[in-house]
Amino acid sequence: MSTENLYNQEGIAKIREIIDKIDIGMLGSYPANSAFLHAVPMSRQEVDDAGNIWYLFSSDSESFFHIRENSQVSLLYSDPSSYTFLSINGSAEISSDRQRIEKYWNKMMEGWFDAGIDDPRIRVLKVAPEEAQYWDTKSNKLVTLWKAAVSAVTGVEMDKGRSGEITI
Repeated sequence: MSTENLYNQEGIAKIREIIDKIDIGMLGSYPANSAFLHAVPMSRQEVDDAGNIWYLFSSDSESFFHIRENSQVSLLYSDPSSYTFLSINGSAEISSDRQRIEKYWNKMMEGWFDAGIDDPRIRVLKVAPEEAQYWDTKSNKLVTLWKAAVSAVTGVEMDKGRSGEITI
């Protein structure tokens, strides 16, 4: 596996590419009285031009209460079918930004908020990445598996993919 660290706009583009492809990732928050991460699946609304990841979520959720006490969060995206993975650690901000709620509102949200777009529990979550790592392949899964098999049989290391740190 080759190392390809990415910076600034190239890093933001990689984050956006992976998150847009996978969509649902795990949002990890840190409960005050636990040594363990609390993780829930979340569908992103947007990765903006600065690399921030935006979500809508509920003020009734455990994540909401954890983030109010500790703004550090982790995001984990995984697509084993294509060997694509992304890990992000960053800081979160919670708001009730009406413009963003209207921008991100869609039919899927109706399943989470019974009172619709005017539900007083709707909150906007912005995650600003502070560090990120990715792993993906340079080719499709079949070619990657073939390269792994050839490496195992011959002992010659073949480039099966790439990984790296992302710095924004």
